[in-house]
Amino acid sequence: MSEEILINVTPQETRVAIVENGILQELHVERNETRGIVANIYKGKVVRILPGMQAAFINIGEQRTAFLHEADIFTAQEIEQEKDKTTEDKQLTATVDKTVRAPIQESLHEGQQIIVQVIKDPLGDKGARLTTELTIPARHLVFLPLSDHIGVSQKINDPEERERLRELLKDIVTELNAPGGYIIRTVAEAVSRDELIEDIQFLNQLWERIQNRTKDSNAIGLVHEDIPLLLRTMRDHVHDEVERIRIDSAEAVVKVRDFVQDIIPDVMPKIEHYRVERPIFDLFQVEDEINKALERKVPLKSGGYLVIDQTEAMTTVDVNTGGFVGRRTMEETLFKTNLEAAQALARQLRLRNIGGIIIIDFIDMQDDEHKRQVMRALEKALAKDRVKTFITQMSSLGLVEVTRKRTRESLGRMLCEPCPVCEGKGIVKSTETICYSIFREIIRESHLFEASKYLIIASQVVADRLLDQDAKGLQNLQDFIGKPINIQVDSLYSQQDYDVILM
Repeated sequence: MSEEILINVTPQETRVAIVENGILQELHVERNETRGIVANIYKGKVVRILPGMQAAFINIGEQRTAFLHEADIFTAQEIEQEKDKTTEDKQLTATVDKTVRAPIQESLHEGQQIIVQVIKDPLGDKGARLTTELTIPARHLVFLPLSDHIGVSQKINDPEERERLRELLKDIVTELNAPGGYIIRTVAEAVSRDELIEDIQFLNQLWERIQNRTKDSNAIGLVHEDIPLLLRTMRDHVHDEVERIRIDSAEAVVKVRDFVQDIIPDVMPKIEHYRVERPIFDLFQVEDEINKALERKVPLKSGGYLVIDQTEAMTTVDVNTGGFVGRRTMEETLFKTNLEAAQALARQLRLRNIGGIIIIDFIDMQDDEHKRQVMRALEKALAKDRVKTFITQMSSLGLVEVTRKRTRESLGRMLCEPCPVCEGKGIVKSTETICYSIFREIIRESHLFEASKYLIIASQVVADRLLDQDAKGLQNLQDFIGKPINIQVDSLYSQQDYDVILM
């Protein structure tokens, strides 16, 4: 598999496209005015404890109060109970046995100062979600300053390599007398001793600076900010299979080369300054793919399609055969459509950055082996996802539930806003409904007020219907109230907007 990273940098935003085999798989966007705060570390102050929810609101100096749940409060005793089970990258943390926990009012009190880290950006009207278990990533390691846990990413599959890395890291930690715990990231496969030592020294120096900042100031606010998307891409997304990194900004190229020179010098030859006049996101039709990722309907090559609907509570995905009729039996047609849908869906979840609960309505299949193959295809496709996912078994109705860790806003919510006409519902009242509403309002007004005539101000499509399909109804209404009714078109009115003026 060949992989390429395209980076578009402007004064307003940075966009990173990850392209695999010529197809866009992931898009990351960071806007300067609304930059995310995930992984930032803050000194906060407890402003309110909610015993009924076992949670607390924490003032971290941001616009909205943040949220800390009891399950995300880690004490020294609990950290000692950590088990050797990890997940990837920023989600790499030791799993803690939380079966018996003290009530939150015994762990925190109002006015208490506390060091916390953001694990979820503010989403919608909700503030950021916090944890007290701090994690600081470097190129090959994730540092756990409050733990002594040593772990290895589960995505390193070779048992011998896992054991080699674990023992190597333990020896280095003992030799350097390094504090804290560490988790080896996936990109550390085949890494050398010297590279791990460099990471440990860097992380310990960074942690010392963070501690000094928290001690030197009583002020609430940021004490450590994660690096921007431009550099985060180098740290988190560059691996051996990445063939080229193209950047369309000379200034950004200098920043990236300065960043990678010491920590990942092997990447230097892959970094290119893209100087062509053609926009960089025109390569591999990235810009077109972004626009398609904002649409509700996703066509499949076979002629079938997906319908993706995102709500506050969950995202639903409906699989349809569309124009695909197959060549053999109906069962074979449904099976092939579902297989293709599983691949397309996994890509769409990554590309759109959809998190939370996802309900997939596959087309009903009778053959149990076909169901198993579709589930295996979905699991294999989702295994490429850097974000943690969990899949349930297919129900008798063909429904599959997927949960995907949500840390930042989805692509659609980042790039779009609710429609001012339909208020985010995705539908508007028909012209027929609007015309009948106008008729009812005129009747109501005629009973309440005296007027010599009435003026309807509406959009062009509503006016056209009043003068065409509903012309007879309009004439009958004039006869009923005994007053003339005039129509005026306003080009600024949407289909649902209208006014009835008494004259």
